Amino acid sequence: MAEVTPDPELVDRLRQAVAAVRSGETQPLVDPDLEKRLAPLVAKATRLINHRDRSVAELRGRLHDVLPEGEDPRLIDTVIERCMANRMLDDARFATEWVRQRSRNQRKSVAVLRRELRDKGVAHPLIENALAQVSEDDQEQTIRDLVVKKAGTVTTVPADRAEYEKALRRIVGVAARRGFPPGASLSAARRALDSRISELGG
Repeated sequence: MAEVTPDPELVDRLRQAVAAVRSGETQPLVDPDLEKRLAPLVAKATRLINHRDRSVAELRGRLHDVLPEGEDPRLIDTVIERCMANRMLDDARFATEWVRQRSRNQRKSVAVLRRELRDKGVAHPLIENALAQVSEDDQEQTIRDLVVKKAGTVTTVPADRAEYEKALRRIVGVAARRGFPPGASLSAARRALDSRISELGG
């Protein structure tokens, strides 16, 4: 019988596997074919996350859009798992930052932020934990800031009740469009408009 010469590369990989088991590491050997198939998805995921943080569901959807036809969808699961393992993906962090930035910079209400995070596929408990960083006082102050700024665009004292109500609706609208409650928005808008009219000598 002819002597079979072992493949040096295979022997080396087996040695690595044995060493990994002995050291307590359980990572599988790299499959070059699998890595080649994963490469475009990994590259896409990296670009998306480098642009801005993503939720797990959001990234999964974007990767589905670029999955080659006929390719195994489980490749996406592998990429997602790797991104989570190396902390590139973390829904708790994503939700916290989403709320912090959009409540501060875009002055959105808790109601709108909750809806946005649901749309991103974030789990309810993580959404509520993230929203806890925004207090009722924060929301009330945001409403005041919005309506006072809008009231400042009123340049003349309303000539009659109709003009007053028209100006009031414009001021209320700036808070309503960000999802703040109608009652609180109306009260704050009325105070802001009355204060502005006083400044104008009305």
